[in-house]
Amino acid sequence: MSVRDLFVACFVLGSLPICFRKPLVGLLVFSLLAYMRLQDLAWGFARFERWSYYVALVTFAGWIGSRDRKPMILELRMILMILLAVHLGVGLALGKGPGKLDWAAYFEFCKIVGVALFTTSVVRSRNQLRILVWVIAMSFAFFGVKSGIAGVVSLGRLKIIEGPGGMLKDNNDFALAMVMAVPLLLHLYTSEKNEDIRRPLLFMVPLTIITVMLTHSRGAFLSLVMCIGVLVWRSRNRIAGIAIGVFVAILGVLLAPKSYVERIQTIGEYESDGSAQGRIAAWRVGGRMIEHYPIFGVGLDRFQQNYLSHEPNPSPDQIAGKGGTRVAHNSYVQITAEGGVPAALLYLSLLFLSFLDIWSVRRRAKRTYNASWILSYCTMFEATLFSFVIGSTFLNRAHFDLIYHYVAIVLIFGRIARAEMDSPLHAGGRGRGIGGRLVALDKPGFGRRHRPTRTFRRTPLVVGEA
Repeated sequence: MSVRDLFVACFVLGSLPICFRKPLVGLLVFSLLAYMRLQDLAWGFARFERWSYYVALVTFAGWIGSRDRKPMILELRMILMILLAVHLGVGLALGKGPGKLDWAAYFEFCKIVGVALFTTSVVRSRNQLRILVWVIAMSFAFFGVKSGIAGVVSLGRLKIIEGPGGMLKDNNDFALAMVMAVPLLLHLYTSEKNEDIRRPLLFMVPLTIITVMLTHSRGAFLSLVMCIGVLVWRSRNRIAGIAIGVFVAILGVLLAPKSYVERIQTIGEYESDGSAQGRIAAWRVGGRMIEHYPIFGVGLDRFQQNYLSHEPNPSPDQIAGKGGTRVAHNSYVQITAEGGVPAALLYLSLLFLSFLDIWSVRRRAKRTYNASWILSYCTMFEATLFSFVIGSTFLNRAHFDLIYHYVAIVLIFGRIARAEMDSPLHAGGRGRGIGGRLVALDKPGFGRRHRPTRTFRRTPLVVGEA
């Protein structure tokens, strides 16, 4: 037993009474354990305890007993998520193809859906949303800064071959999570006004990008390119954004370790690359599963169990049971092969509707504000989701905890943003600000620390008349 074990145990056990009384705190602690993997930083008993289960149980009990609890938001995306869980459960029960039924994986997926639904109940205000996004961003930033500094100290010789654990154990999954953290950190920087908070955030971004490079993940590289492209395209000064993006790209090429550059160059040599050919072979096998079981698939988390029965030319090692089966290496092939075409349609609908919600909020906010935290958060969520869409094309991430949580968070953001724009204190009419006038806002973001000044008090600049 180490000091770390005691710290984790005291932190989690000490937080349980607060989690019971304040379900939002329970959600934050659960998110910290899920994304920062605090327990995996310990070396003894704390590493193997089911801390997330204890926190979830106590938090849900507190929410049930709360007098002012709010109902979960059963909007279309949440209904589709529930239908996806039901469909996967039915498909697993039917048990098509060889191999045992893995109900543990299904219950884990139901837990993911449950957390997303619960989030819509306890996060209802702008500040609550802000705190949740901060917890997720800082959870990933911890590893981004830690590994980034190690990479700088080692002069790029460090190579990350495994993530911290849980859903981030695989280095490719870990790299994708780090890419998704970049827009979070960058736009928390733009949406905050307190300079004491803003400066560390800007410091975290390059270190997190370095961490992505240290994984040598080619899928994460493509995801990062998409992420930076969205951030540049959505920047307020697009020309300056493109110039900065080109500068960052050139700087990355000059400073990147030679081994990383050589790894990325193999993207264009997929025909002779064994890893790439293995992925293509897995996609073909997944296509045969879809062809044979188009409605319910082979069952949740049963892709590898059914691999050989859909491989027409198995190798001698595969026939002898010495390995050789692969995961889908593509989230869209995975969800379709394991859950059937209906599951894939439900899954893609969750992503598509989330994008539509973000774009709808952006269009309205641009008619109302010159700059706002709403516009900043739109870009943050859009870049993060695009990063996942590209990165998951090469990874087995159809059941990634974070993406389902993100669907719920985007839903909450859309409702909060629209409520704020509907408020007469923020927008008095279409394309208008306070009292029906177009207001030039001071600066986008949340509250900042007030400091005494010697200037005259100013009123907001008003352009035009009502």
